[in-house]
Amino acid sequence: MSAAELTPPEAARWAARAGLVLPAERHAAVAAVADHIHSVVAVLRELDFADVPPAAAYRAAEEHHDAAV
Repeated sequence: MSAAELTPPEAARWAARAGLVLPAERHAAVAAVADHIHSVVAVLRELDFADVPPAAAYRAAEEHHDAAV
């Protein structure tokens, strides 16, 4: 999907391609939600995770918290 906003007719077309029945009154709402999700994901794609180990490397048992209660 490009940076352009998803239009209601495009949302209907994508839903149909996925085999989903999307009533006409839902086209605009689905397009708006898809655009919002796309904007959130776009922000995440800009983050630099180069120094972050993959989740598989995390060991919860090894976590030690020295905070006083």
